[in-house]
Formats: sequence, C-alpha cells, structure tokens
Amino acid sequence: MEQGGARERAAEEPYPLVDGAARVPGQPRGGVRAPSPACPPAARGEHTHGEPPAPDLVPRPVRRHSVRGQVLQALRTALVGGDLVPGRVYSAPTLAERFGVSATPVREAMQRLASEGAVEVVPNRGFRVTARTPRELAELAEVRALIEIPVMLRLARTVPAARWAELRPLAEATGAAAARGDRAHYAETDRAFHRAVLALAGNEQLLVVADDLHRRSQWPLTNGPAARHGDLVADAAEHTALLDALVGRDLTVVQTLVREHFTGSGG
Repeated sequence: MEQGGARERAAEEPYPLVDGAARVPGQPRGGVRAPSPACPPAARGEHTHGEPPAPDLVPRPVRRHSVRGQVLQALRTALVGGDLVPGRVYSAPTLAERFGVSATPVREAMQRLASEGAVEVVPNRGFRVTARTPRELAELAEVRALIEIPVMLRLARTVPAARWAELRPLAEATGAAAARGDRAHYAETDRAFHRAVLALAGNEQLLVVADDLHRRSQWPLTNGPAARHGDLVADAAEHTALLDALVGRDLTVVQTLVREHFTGSGG
C-alpha cells in the first residue's frame, strides 16, 4: 500500500521543464537516450528515488507569446492606421526586420490575423491584406446592429444612471483620440467603450463575438479614403450622446445612435 500511494502522488506532480520542454524523470539532460534492456526508462508517473533537487530545473517564463502579442498589436495598429495597404502582399521576414524580431512571431501573428479575416495567406510569398468592400462593411454593420441594439435597449431599462456615469472617461478618451486625428488609438478606445457597455450584460460570449465583429469593421476599405478628421470627431461625439440617452432611458435615441454609429467611419 505504501508503494502504491507513492506512485499515485508522483503521478500528480508535473514534470520539470528544461529549456521549455518537459523532461521525463530518469532522462538525461543532454537529450533523449534510447532505452536499453539493461536500463529500462522509468515508467511515466513513477518516482525516481535518490535524484537530488536541481535548482536549474525551475520552469523559465515563456517570452515568445509576449513577443507574438506585441507584434500582433503592432500589426493591428498598422492595419487600422493604413500603414499596411489592402491588396498588397507582405512577407514575414520583411515585417520581422521592421519590428526587430525573428520571423516566427510575425508568422504566428499573421496567422491570427488571417483567422480574423484581415489578411489571407499567399503560398511562398507571404500575406495579402484583405481587400474588403463597402458591401462587407455594410454586412458587418447589420450583424452588429442585430446583436448589440437589443442588448443596449435592455440595459437602458435596467442599468442605473450611476453605472453609465462610470463610462464617461472611456467616451472622453475616444474624443481625445479623434481630436488628435489618431485613427489607430481611436479604434482601440472605441472598442474599449463598446466592450464596457456590453460587459454590463454579464455575457462573456457576447463580448467575444461583438469584439470580433467590431475589430473586423475597423479594417480599412480597398482603395478607400482615409477617415477624415471631422468624421472621427463626429463618431466620438456619438459615444457621449449614447451615454446621455442611456441615462435618460430614451430607447428610440439609443437605437438610432447605435445604428448610425455602426455605419460611420469610426465604428
């Protein structure tokens, strides 16, 4: 019974990491050694007796995901800001040189953007920025309206005015970005505002779906004109107007503002 209990406890212990990879107990540090009949490898889950603790086996923090996340954010900013042109093909090595990183995190980030519909893979060349059309933009606006308007109308009936007041700084942040003409930062603050509003519904799946649709609506149009400064300022003002309508529980104004906001340039 004593031996069986030891095996069960050992099975619950995670294997230590060596350079980011799991090392099975009894395996030498220099790599995987082929098993020999005279010295069979320890079975998975068995405790290796007499092995001294090794401080260098403490798991190291994985940094590649952090680099990929930073590259992904930079690529999204470049897309919204128009630095990556719709229809043009970009190679991972070229972008990697621009960001001062290896090509691997760039490829991983571009694969994520491909799954979001922002780029498409071009075999042996790289990634082409998706050529989105006005029709696609209109379709995204329609779907967002179908999802978000009913939620906001329900929230307008139930959320107290004090909670809406807490969102004023987010609305002001969109106004500040619009005043500077910073489209990339405006896109971030706009999504933050909408997420904060929808978060009051308490539905995590709603946030995921709505944010994905919102992000897709922000990619630039093919050969489309850059958003004018006045358009961004007008879109930002709609956030404040929406909060006023939500506080006043004016359902007609809420519905109209949200629908018009989705079809605007800032989204």
